[in-house]
Amino acid sequence: MQKYPKRVLLELTLSCAAYCRFCTRRRKVDDLVQGRLTREDVDEVTKYIKEHKDINEIIFSGGDPLMSPEMLEYGIEKLSGLENVKIIRVHTRVPVVDPGAIDERILDIFRKIKKQAFYLSLHFEHPDEITEEVEEVIGKFRKLGAILLSQSVFLRGVNDSVDVLEKLFNRLTELGVRPYYIYRCDPVKGAMHFMVPFKKEVEIMTKLRKVLSGIAYPTYVIDAPGGYGKVPVPLGFWQNGKGGFRDYRDGEIKIIGP
Repeated sequence: MQKYPKRVLLELTLSCAAYCRFCTRRRKVDDLVQGRLTREDVDEVTKYIKEHKDINEIIFSGGDPLMSPEMLEYGIEKLSGLENVKIIRVHTRVPVVDPGAIDERILDIFRKIKKQAFYLSLHFEHPDEITEEVEEVIGKFRKLGAILLSQSVFLRGVNDSVDVLEKLFNRLTELGVRPYYIYRCDPVKGAMHFMVPFKKEVEIMTKLRKVLSGIAYPTYVIDAPGGYGKVPVPLGFWQNGKGGFRDYRDGEIKIIGP
């Protein structure tokens, strides 16, 4: 799937290790027949990317790509050989929900990425998910040379507080995982009770920006319905229509110049 310029997303499988109730692909996951790519599918994708020289980034997603290690290995072998592919990303929650599943076979698959920058995005919702076993796996990924990112979702009653998210993002940063995105929960049928009031989310993210290091602060986004992409949410520092903004101490600053 190519929604954005220069990058392609491959849903290798719709099988998952977690089946989070708030998943944006909840309607699709675990379609074991239609939701699994074949080698022929990967070959077609490889051909497409080879013909479109502007594509420089590949994203392996799902479901969870680590639930289909054979296809992940085949996809990495095929696509890492293309000259125009400079970045490979793998998005997974397996290391968080089942760190014991990250064995030498999985690490060997990642070792096949030699020429490209390798980004590994992990999904954390709460600091309690960072167990000793998860920390050990993160250490193994760092030894591989992977650039580690994290993604989170605002969840009512789970992480909708400054204290919880500050602890989560600080600890991830200490472990070498860069908080990348925090999403507003999608209006998924059956999961609406997880949605946090929008004003509360903005307040939380504004307060966090005052206390977190820049490298510990993720971009707060809404994944626009209809496949229109991720839209950053403005924080409480800006005074819309007044030509100014507030700093982290709540001091007012006026825009100077055009």
